[in-house]
Amino acid sequence: MTQIIQRTVLFADLRGSTALYETLGNSEAAGVVTQSVALVARVVQNCNGTVVKTLGDGLMAMFASPSSAVQAADEMHDSLERIGTRPAASQPRPALKLQVGLALGEVVEVGGDYFGDAVNVAARLLDHAGDNETLVTSTVLEQLDAVDRSRFRSLDRLQLRGRVEPVFVHLLEAHRWGDTAATAYGDILRAPEPEGIRLVWLDLNRVYSPHSLPVVLGRSPQATYCIDDSRVSRSHARIDWHGGAFQLTDLSYNGTYVRFSGDSEIVSLRRGTCTLHGSGVIGLGSTPADASAPNVRFEVMKFADTQPQRPL
Repeated sequence: MTQIIQRTVLFADLRGSTALYETLGNSEAAGVVTQSVALVARVVQNCNGTVVKTLGDGLMAMFASPSSAVQAADEMHDSLERIGTRPAASQPRPALKLQVGLALGEVVEVGGDYFGDAVNVAARLLDHAGDNETLVTSTVLEQLDAVDRSRFRSLDRLQLRGRVEPVFVHLLEAHRWGDTAATAYGDILRAPEPEGIRLVWLDLNRVYSPHSLPVVLGRSPQATYCIDDSRVSRSHARIDWHGGAFQLTDLSYNGTYVRFSGDSEIVSLRRGTCTLHGSGVIGLGSTPADASAPNVRFEVMKFADTQPQRPL
């Protein structure tokens, strides 16, 4: 039987299983992945959702209530952090990361499966989610109460793969269980003044304060920092201010690479995240070793250095 219904669609995807198989071996790693997917599925059911299908390292689920879907995303992250930080009986294992995408709209149910624009959008949001992030569309956000809405911040419009019109996307700012561990020995002292980050590519020289983030680097005209090069994805990478630091997240298919000043090592990000400090070069679609590639120089600086100073 075919029917059209309004639902919040949730896609969840575990990242990091490749490193898990390499470290633990096929049998033990498969057990960890299976246990993690089963845990995420239980969270869906506990939050009044329905698991539509599992997808290897993830799943697709449906919720009648957007707030229940957001609650499920929160509890998924919490649950995985708890099992990931338990003392290992043998060798330490690489942590699995979880990306979640939520979209609200009409879906068509056919034989227990679901189709529609909301399904496609929720799935494509995973392409833009960083490690342990939840992204939602504006239609989801509008259905939440004021308290829940206050936990999100806008990433503006993102160009999703296979879709003509960009989508307004919001990032869930979560203070999860794992975040409290760092405060076990007292409050973390914040820097007395915020910082800024300078990005330079050719003659495009921009300085961003934490309050003006996130910054999306990409080829799309809608990107905050537009880089017109065929090797750069439309939305290639994103810089956020999180936990008192600038964080770079790869959103591309060709990869994002970072080389810090004074260090010959090149950090390769494949849908991963790293903290930017000091100065260095960000390679978009190619490593900074390629001088012809679109390499963006960055410098983390004191905010006072980015503003005109009054004469004494």
